[in-house]
Amino acid sequence: MNIKAEQRFLRLNLSSIVSLFLLILAGGVVRSSGSGMGCPDWPKCFDQYIPPTDISQLPKDYQKRYVAQRLEKNERFAKLLEKSGYANLAQKIRNDESIKIPEEFNAAKTYTEYINRLIGALTGVFLLLTFIFSFYIIKQNPVVFWLSGVNLILVVIQAWLGSIVVSTNLLAWMITVHMLLAILILAVSIFTYHHVKSQNTRKISNSVVLGLKFITVIGLIFSIAQIIIGTEVRETVDAVQSKFPELKRGEWLDEVGRIFLEHKQWAFAIVVVNVLLFMIIKRKKSELLNWGIVLMLILLAQVVTGIVLANFSLAPWAQATHVLFATLFFGCQFYILLILGEVKSNII
Repeated sequence: MNIKAEQRFLRLNLSSIVSLFLLILAGGVVRSSGSGMGCPDWPKCFDQYIPPTDISQLPKDYQKRYVAQRLEKNERFAKLLEKSGYANLAQKIRNDESIKIPEEFNAAKTYTEYINRLIGALTGVFLLLTFIFSFYIIKQNPVVFWLSGVNLILVVIQAWLGSIVVSTNLLAWMITVHMLLAILILAVSIFTYHHVKSQNTRKISNSVVLGLKFITVIGLIFSIAQIIIGTEVRETVDAVQSKFPELKRGEWLDEVGRIFLEHKQWAFAIVVVNVLLFMIIKRKKSELLNWGIVLMLILLAQVVTGIVLANFSLAPWAQATHVLFATLFFGCQFYILLILGEVKSNII
């Protein structure tokens, strides 16, 4: 057993996980500040590795140029969708007039999106190094090596999806797919970290553990559903903002409709399920108690930011942190489930 190689892998894997959370936060800031089209091209920003700070640094026809590039890339994407059997989606992209609207240069939005991309590039580097160093522990942990490789492929796909999100002018369903893939990458990273860290533990058969597993799985399913619904709420808010430009920020949620009510209902269900999980952990005086406390603190923060969003005109800072706490909450739930899967006999 190569202890040093395992420790190097764990450090890099943990760095990847932290970087992924930072990337999700950065993505939330981009969305809440309306900076998603701050860089109209990809992977460069205004065809530069370091973007301009003033409009005078751009050619006069920059808007036409980047619209033409977007339309060309979207046509290639539409053809791919058609070949995959999604002709209706392909046609929807071709007929989306918003894609043809040029973006005005805004230095603040440009650099907000640029920082998001830098964090994304750093995350990619960490995941690449994680894969490279997983080779040194392939004999004792072959599953970690293969999953690290899969994660690297997922990151490449995620980067490509990011370029499509830009070219389609933040197409609603593409943003949802982009978010879900980020959660999948995060889950794989958490799994490989735990698998190496806990390889000397052993599974046990215990009715309490099985009960906790069941509740945790239900909680995870609820969390994923809530993230999807939350993304749809945000997409609907964007549609309302575009359709009714005369509305004030505090009035947007009034026009969202049923999807916002469903979001609140799911929030209540999530609170009930996870408080029940915490009460069982606490009653059994489990070593999972610390993770249970962390879970409750994140849940509290998530509820508070949700209340702020609903009652304080969708405060931008609350939007970004709400997304971050949602993914932190998922990550904590998933890690608890992994601990329950390979728990020591003296834990519960």
